[in-house]
Amino acid sequence: MYMSKLVDMLKKTAEADKAKALLSLDLLNNKAVGIGDHSTLDFYKNAEEALAMLVDADDRLTALDKYFSNNKQTLNG
Repeated sequence: MYMSKLVDMLKKTAEADKAKALLSLDLLNNKAVGIGDHSTLDFYKNAEEALAMLVDADDRLTALDKYFSNNKQTLNG
């Protein structure tokens, strides 16, 4: 039971990070005026950070699904 709660928490944090990254990329792509006084370098850095967060979240979700889907409760896969 604890493992399922742990996996659920890990999935939720990865999903939240994915949502944050997608929102950031959407804002940067469609509402760039909202970045205010940031330089072009800041803009690029923010875009790279959002992409890295998205990739990391997707990787975490994939790993959780691979090793813990269908009631798998161990790391032995």
